[in-house]
Amino acid sequence: MSILVNRDTRVVVQGITGGEGRFHTSQMLAYGTRIVGGVTPGKGGQVVENVPVFNTVAQAVKETGGIDASVIFVPPPTAADAILEAVDAGIKLIVTITEGIPVQDMVRVKKVLIDHQVTMIGPNCPGLITPGETKLGITPGTVFTPGPVGFVSRSGTLTYQVVDELTRAGLGQTTCVGIGGDPINGTSFQDVLRLFRADSATKVVVLVGEIGGTQEEEAAQYIGETGMPVIAFIAGRTAPEGKKMGHAGAIVSGNKGTAAAKVKAFQDVHVPVCETTGEIIERVAHMLKAPVPR
Repeated sequence: MSILVNRDTRVVVQGITGGEGRFHTSQMLAYGTRIVGGVTPGKGGQVVENVPVFNTVAQAVKETGGIDASVIFVPPPTAADAILEAVDAGIKLIVTITEGIPVQDMVRVKKVLIDHQVTMIGPNCPGLITPGETKLGITPGTVFTPGPVGFVSRSGTLTYQVVDELTRAGLGQTTCVGIGGDPINGTSFQDVLRLFRADSATKVVVLVGEIGGTQEEEAAQYIGETGMPVIAFIAGRTAPEGKKMGHAGAIVSGNKGTAAAKVKAFQDVHVPVCETTGEIIERVAHMLKAPVPR
């Protein structure tokens, strides 16, 4: 099993005729993703990687016989409108790769997502992948393999590193989700944990957090209430106060968003917080009673 996406998920790519959209469409198709259409206003009638291009998402939905998810590669100034267009067309899963969407735009988008009960991954994220079935976004499919480990992270780079180590250790994944590191995103750690908890194939979850915001603390509270098996890792422990580290949301203000506060929140509910990525592998293997290659 998996969460959010599988081999049957029908996908549209918004911004398919741009450089990033075109390249990653080819990569997703090569992995097996069912991309049934693309959208770029004014470019309808073109074909990209054998995928028909439409002027609007509504037209794509009508002409292709239905779409389950959208992947957005639209520049920041118009990305919010692209998200809202997908919502208006009835798409219930949106993966927004775009980085740098203005915060005020995301405030407006967030309300619409909630009102229409739409799940959005991102923005400023690598997307998500169900290994061996489908990927939506920019994740390098070669480092993932099917298995019992759920994975959720705010960091794209750490996702690739940790998952590669898991795969090399024979510890495959059900679904891996990069929620993005912006101050306002569509899906939280807690949202993803809730989905993993309902998935019988996911036996343990690896959560990679970072400084800034309170999502990790909220996730810790949920884990404490449910008792689900989770192993955590917090990036940015050496970041100085008030210093943004990489992501727009990775900024510490006063006592909020510190690495220490996040580590304590997890430790208070008996979630192991690893010091190194290698320790993640050891703890996952121990929890699954699997041998660790030496």
